[in-house]
Amino acid sequence: MLDPARLLLLRELADRGTMTAAATALGRTSSAVSQQLAVLEREAGVPLLERDGRRVRLTPEGVRLVAHARIVLGALETAERDLRAAADTPRGPVGLACFSTFAAVHVLPALVTAAERFPELRVSLNELEPPEALAALRARHCDVAVRYTYDLVPEPAVADGEFTVHPLAADPVLLALPAGPDPRDAVDLRDLADTPWIVGSREDGSAALVRAACAQAGFAPRIAHAVDDYHLVLRMVANGLGVALVPRLAAAAHAPAAADIALRPPLGPELVRRIHALTLPAPSARPAVDAVLTLLRPPAS
Repeated sequence: MLDPARLLLLRELADRGTMTAAATALGRTSSAVSQQLAVLEREAGVPLLERDGRRVRLTPEGVRLVAHARIVLGALETAERDLRAAADTPRGPVGLACFSTFAAVHVLPALVTAAERFPELRVSLNELEPPEALAALRARHCDVAVRYTYDLVPEPAVADGEFTVHPLAADPVLLALPAGPDPRDAVDLRDLADTPWIVGSREDGSAALVRAACAQAGFAPRIAHAVDDYHLVLRMVANGLGVALVPRLAAAAHAPAAADIALRPPLGPELVRRIHALTLPAPSARPAVDAVLTLLRPPAS
């Protein structure tokens, strides 16, 4: 059977015209190319080259073999591309753990796009708050965990190198007040020192953010309610039961409930909730996980 590597040499000689040009294109010496073409002649059993002064040219048999070589090498190149494409095609299951507000605004459309674009990719969503999502990732119960951190609140301790961190979005945190005049004006938190506050039940979540933001303003907040459901938080604010710090994504995820409140930035440095996807470090490419991470990144505004 003819060696495809030697057929490649013959094709390059036919395309480039000289032994030297073919050798240069393939990163070999002219002597090495000449020796391999001589072996190809013995394999073929017919003369493929003939001298033409100081150069060589293809014999009629050589020309015929080049035509076959193009077909054979083209088929091999097509096979390689097909296999590479198959290896790079996102497929198989990907477990995604994510908190509800990001899931509602960004994960839901990402799941729809994934189903349309990658029919062999199966993404399963598990709604979990960040601590539970990280625990699921550590236990390998999911492949991607989405979490948030607040700029004013220390991040939970994570061992160096335990996860690969993929930034997704910066989510501004706004003050939710009963609807009133001048909704665009920033609010000085000191004006709310005697106002009841609604916070989340987790001390490392929005409760810690409210305490830190109010401490910067010089007072301790009067916490009246601990509520994790942002829909309920917004309805409570609308009914005058307190004020709250609400990420913009949470307001977008519960737009009907946010219709009766004013969302205003606190005076001073911007409060931001940073959203990241975390994965376990991988020694090689994972097309399925990479596709999910790409789909999770909100489009640039």
